[in-house]
Amino acid sequence: MNASALPFANNTPFCYSINSPPFKFNPTIASAYFSSIFTTLGIISNLIAFVVLLKSLQRTHNRSRSFLIFLGGLVVTDSMGLLITGSIVISFHVTNFNWRQLDPNCHFCNFMGMSMVFYGLCPLLLGAAMAMERFIGINRPFARSTSMPKRRTISMVLMVWFIAGCVALLPLTGIGSYHMQMPGSWCFFNISSEGSNMAFSLLFSLVGLTCIAVSFLLNTVSVVTLIKVCCGQDRTQRRRDHEVEMMVQLILIMVIASICWCPLLIYILMSVGTADPVREDIVLFYIRMATCNQIFDPWIYIMCQVSRLRAVLKRIYPRFDWSRGSIMTIYPSFRSTVRRFTRSSLGSTLGPEETGEAEESNVTPPSTLKPPPPSP
Repeated sequence: MNASALPFANNTPFCYSINSPPFKFNPTIASAYFSSIFTTLGIISNLIAFVVLLKSLQRTHNRSRSFLIFLGGLVVTDSMGLLITGSIVISFHVTNFNWRQLDPNCHFCNFMGMSMVFYGLCPLLLGAAMAMERFIGINRPFARSTSMPKRRTISMVLMVWFIAGCVALLPLTGIGSYHMQMPGSWCFFNISSEGSNMAFSLLFSLVGLTCIAVSFLLNTVSVVTLIKVCCGQDRTQRRRDHEVEMMVQLILIMVIASICWCPLLIYILMSVGTADPVREDIVLFYIRMATCNQIFDPWIYIMCQVSRLRAVLKRIYPRFDWSRGSIMTIYPSFRSTVRRFTRSSLGSTLGPEETGEAEESNVTPPSTLKPPPPSP
């Protein structure tokens, strides 16, 4: 994957100057099955999540609608990325076409490289945008505009797509370059420590790692704030069960994105910094790990929708009481356990008045009924 490894031939298109097909290798059945199964599973999962999101968007309140729009943008991005890149890879494994004959001017290879970069950065950027929206909604609730939450959220999703698109277009302007990658089924930017390829490699890895770091920082602050609010004993406190559920989903999205993308981003950063030769098998393995992020993202939302799961379980076990509305109310013992566990650490934050009210509320008032007179 280093441009200096092989000499450049004048009759070879630029995108094939490093790895020029046809390649002398025997494609394994596992590669075709891997691409087919993962692409099909990912598209079906995202379609299910998209249907559930549409139904939730129609019946939800305004406070959760912006978060659902972000999730919708994430689902659409993941499904389109799997559909475009997966169809190209599967077609190669099925037909074993020659890239140089099919695409002599590198237009198709550049398109796939742009798709890999665009649909790779979008989930990371959307995760950071969702973390920022939740941070503002939880820590600065009065700073949010309640008149146009839908329009503002849609504009933020469009801004994320615009930023990812601008980064993906940079190799076409001379900053970096897209090349054929082994085993010949996909195109990606050239990971190199020389010239403009180094600049684009650093840009891609640093943007991805920055998004993960921003998501971790903002989500941590939001979780700490929610613990203080939900565990407080203020009688005028409004319910925040829906915000707890949204934060659970957001944290799971961040954890899975970190697990799937950090190996590739760190490997690119280390390869550029140390100028070591890039191993194609390692890059291919890390790319497959990153593809898993597009498959796991929709299942986070599907599994966290307790109301949908409750409707299904109601048919299986109708004797159980399914009238409660959220995960925090389904398990009230969990909330009381967390409050008892954190009450000692939050004593200074709540103040003596609030803690006094809590103690009084937990004490059973003496009965005002007089005992019956003794029978003769």
